[in-house]
Amino acid sequence: MDPRHADPSRRPLLDGPIVRRAALDAVRKLDPRHMVRNPVMFVVEVVTVFTSLLWLQAALTGHGDASPGFVLAVSAWLWFTVLFANFAEAMAEGRGKAQADALRRARQVVLAKRLAAPRHGAAHEEVAAAALRKGDVVLVTAGDYLPGDGEVIEGVASVDESAITGESAPVIRESGGDRSAVTGGTRVLSDWLVVRISADPGETFLDRMIAMVEGARRQKTPNEIALDILLAGLSIVFLLATVTLLPFSAYAVAASGNGHLVSMTVLIALLVCLLPTTIGGLLSAIGIAGMDRLVQANVIATSGRAVEAAGDVDVLLLDKTGTITLGNRQAVAFLAAAGVETAALADAAQLASLADETPEGRSIVVLAKERYALRGRDLERLGAQFVPFTAQTRMSGVDLDGQRIRKGALDAVARFVAEQGGGLPADVRAAAEEIATRGATPLVVADGPRALGVVELRDVVKGGIREKFAALRRMGIRTVMITGDNPLTAAAIAAEAGVDDFLAEATPEAKLATIRSWQAQGHLVAMTGDGTNDAPALAQADVAVAMNTGTQAAKEAGNMVDLDSNPTKLIQIVEIGKQLLMTRGALTTFSIANDVAKYFAIIPAAFVGTYPVLRVLDVMHLHTPQSAILSAVIFNALIIIALIPLALRGVSYRPAPARVTLRRHLLVYGVGGVLLPFPGIKAIDLALTALHLA
Repeated sequence: MDPRHADPSRRPLLDGPIVRRAALDAVRKLDPRHMVRNPVMFVVEVVTVFTSLLWLQAALTGHGDASPGFVLAVSAWLWFTVLFANFAEAMAEGRGKAQADALRRARQVVLAKRLAAPRHGAAHEEVAAAALRKGDVVLVTAGDYLPGDGEVIEGVASVDESAITGESAPVIRESGGDRSAVTGGTRVLSDWLVVRISADPGETFLDRMIAMVEGARRQKTPNEIALDILLAGLSIVFLLATVTLLPFSAYAVAASGNGHLVSMTVLIALLVCLLPTTIGGLLSAIGIAGMDRLVQANVIATSGRAVEAAGDVDVLLLDKTGTITLGNRQAVAFLAAAGVETAALADAAQLASLADETPEGRSIVVLAKERYALRGRDLERLGAQFVPFTAQTRMSGVDLDGQRIRKGALDAVARFVAEQGGGLPADVRAAAEEIATRGATPLVVADGPRALGVVELRDVVKGGIREKFAALRRMGIRTVMITGDNPLTAAAIAAEAGVDDFLAEATPEAKLATIRSWQAQGHLVAMTGDGTNDAPALAQADVAVAMNTGTQAAKEAGNMVDLDSNPTKLIQIVEIGKQLLMTRGALTTFSIANDVAKYFAIIPAAFVGTYPVLRVLDVMHLHTPQSAILSAVIFNALIIIALIPLALRGVSYRPAPARVTLRRHLLVYGVGGVLLPFPGIKAIDLALTALHLA
């Protein structure tokens, strides 16, 4: 089952079922034990309860600091302010909960074949999947569901992972490589696997995924905590300032002999309007929505800290193969040595590649057939013995009819030729070096002591990748290509792709050292990886994206898992992180800026009776002091609900330097935050007056 059939990201932003659930959750979240986590809204809830008590006193006794109708209206809109803030958070959570429900439906209750020994053919017993523990070894055959997360230790099989990734195409899982990790809840379609369980029940990848998307384990990030501290500090300052206004008002009335004491209801209205309630009400929703956008991209983050760090990343380490290039090198030319016919070189290269199932080997066979009409031949009749490629020899080939044909890396074939009593001609060496400088890969072909020439293999740089790197550069992000190629080849591909730097002949130690070097200079580094040899570097990187097809070690070392196993997803992750930070910054700016208009509404209304000169501050010419105060309180509540779609979607993101983005946000959300409340409060005042509600 594809969990994204129920993914809220595929539905309208205000989907009916999610809205209804969020409305109920908004009421449940009034629990003070929940509200205390949000300092600003907790203060608002406390003073709202106090205002409600003031209304009860006025309604029951007929005596109060203001008319019962006015106190009731203020109290009601203060409750709406709290509910709207809770609704924003519940809406953000609701989208994740809908996906979590779909993932729970993807669970399968299965029996596992637990093996007595870690090998195929050993005796087994059937046990419930919940009874398995980390380290147990199970057999999974065609049609079975994997009972838990694990590592394939024997066998190869095709696996349906659509319940996790949403992709219908099956994938191959096998032992001993970078595609050995399997996920509980997926189904084996063919053959069999022997799997060592790597997680106890309740700690599987699917469990972590469910907990993450529904926000059950979401921790506040450092930036959120810092902003909470700032908002709490502002709340204390405004609370103290508001409290001092009561004795100040009493002194002013006594000294002047006119006016009237400012009421507690008005002071509470002033406090709530001064508090940064807009960002206080939307802060949690912004963080949850940022995580949700990551889930929509089919990436699971183990912490909100990783998402925020992605927004601050300024160095990206990217594997060449599969990220910058398509990953399948193709044979494009045969360059024969002096005195050797090109057709003879093509014939030898094809013979050495007939048993080579790699994309490179198949492309050599195809190129020889297309250029020189060389077809397959009866190798069994010729008594051919194929020599497979190994990491030690770095060559492959074939022995037949007295010939010893080899193809491989320049230095490896040079050693082979020397061992056979020959030497590598200068023109062959020069051709190989010239191919490498173009960013291609040379494969030298030899027949015994004689070098026949070079086959040129070329990596194809992905279309549009240069433009993506240019956009990252405009954002102030440096890109570094990681490759096992020699420096000449790496430099050529780096130039063609448009990356800023490269690391050639990369080893696990070199990757780790590179990351530490950038971090020591004060940079935040992101990288992707899928193999066990990537685990040390992933663990060191600030943002580490492991491929879902990779090893368990890589997944555990990373702080994100890309379910699509697409290395270029790292660029999108950085954009999502930046959008999260930009949204939080923009709405914080707007929240603080829009308090200005409320000063002009409430301060004159509260003190004009004592200080008539304050009437000059009534630039909006509001109808009455009561309508001015009530209009400001209503606007303060409505602006939260109006900004919920922006908090959930995020502000529009365009790659640009930080100074350009800051200038644009100050103009849009800073100046806009100052100006927007003036017409908004005035419009509410006109409506209240027209309806005779104030």
